[in-house]
Amino acid sequence: MSLFGAMNTAISGLTAQSTAFGNISDNVANSQTTGFKRTDTAFIDYLTSSSAAANNPGAVVARPDYMNTVQGTLAQTDNPLGLAIAGQGFFSVSEATSASGGVTTFSPQGYFTRAGDFTMNKSGYLVNSAGDYLNGWNVNSSTGVVDRTATAPIQVTQTVYNPVATSEVTLSANLPATPAASTPVSPQVDVYDSLGTSHQVTLDWTQTSANNWSVSVNVPDDVNTAARGTATVQFGATASGNPVPDGTVGSVGGGTGSVTTGAYAAGTPATLSFTADFGNGPQAITLNLGNYGQSDGVTQYAGSTFTLRGINQNGVPPGSFSSVSTTQAGDIQVNYDNGQSRTVARVPLVTFNNPDALQRQNGQAFTATQASGDPLSQDAGTNGAGKLVTNEIEQSNVDIASEFSKLIVAQRAYSANTKMVTTADDMLQQTLDMKR
Repeated sequence: MSLFGAMNTAISGLTAQSTAFGNISDNVANSQTTGFKRTDTAFIDYLTSSSAAANNPGAVVARPDYMNTVQGTLAQTDNPLGLAIAGQGFFSVSEATSASGGVTTFSPQGYFTRAGDFTMNKSGYLVNSAGDYLNGWNVNSSTGVVDRTATAPIQVTQTVYNPVATSEVTLSANLPATPAASTPVSPQVDVYDSLGTSHQVTLDWTQTSANNWSVSVNVPDDVNTAARGTATVQFGATASGNPVPDGTVGSVGGGTGSVTTGAYAAGTPATLSFTADFGNGPQAITLNLGNYGQSDGVTQYAGSTFTLRGINQNGVPPGSFSSVSTTQAGDIQVNYDNGQSRTVARVPLVTFNNPDALQRQNGQAFTATQASGDPLSQDAGTNGAGKLVTNEIEQSNVDIASEFSKLIVAQRAYSANTKMVTTADDMLQQTLDMKR
């Protein structure tokens, strides 16, 4: 009977609009939730029977329409570990199952999220506001090689940065072509021994004749003797006998004491080496004067004063943990108070063939389904994955104004369906009263 059919159709409309109202309510409630993805409502018509001669009332069913691929607004944050994804992809995260005795265990289930408001907890793990642990690829701190075979929760250990003994000193300067008589030029550089203790090395340069210089290496802290030896450095083709431009290093030789030198080879580094002992055994140090025939290191051009352009060495003193930071490549770096940093992990982005088919979980997280496809972990900015943005987080993709518009429409549709129910009821009552 059409009256009953109309009532059933109107009741299905009430149910569908109630579902839409629930989705709108959920969206509005999470309008400020980091990384939240809204759910719209799709209405589907179900027929009972329909032909050219007759059409019987059917029903309407509400189905969720997930907006997992719609980008939320990126907002700047003071959190140095805050990460946002500009484009497609998700962070891989894990959920902890227990944390007893200082050991945290994790669920084998893979979770994925866009909530990148990560901070470091007391155990050194990077955790977002929902309590999910950020996963990453391990990085070999010595070689910098990224292990992309597996992801694991990123844990930062607040260890010290071991000292590195100096093995190379690089000098960039201009020796005056007409220096003051009997006045050596003496640049100094601090070097480090194997324990990270700083020591001073003095390089005394004295011009012995035109385009010829003698450099004396002095190490006051050496346990043997401060004077480590000397070498002769010649500039230009005339003095050195090698085809180099005037004013550039043409040869390094005549090493004495612990100082040794190498032969000339065009375009190769001009170096001399010496050995120092700071009480921890012999320590070999190489002094790099730049390339033969080039002006990238030590030169001898016009002037009467020494000009130091730069002097540095590769040693490092011991360092204590200072902070943790992220890069746009997804590298998690541990910073130390000695100015050094170490990369401990890299954050991959996970993409899916159909991200709107992911299964929603608590805490703005998702799990993979058969319809979503398998997760694919890859570097940020490659193979369709979005870019990582540091010091920013992705806000909810809910638009309050749009949700209120949907709310008004749902309210009007719900009221219209209630009117249909009451009208059908009145008509049924009138039909029953016809027997009286």
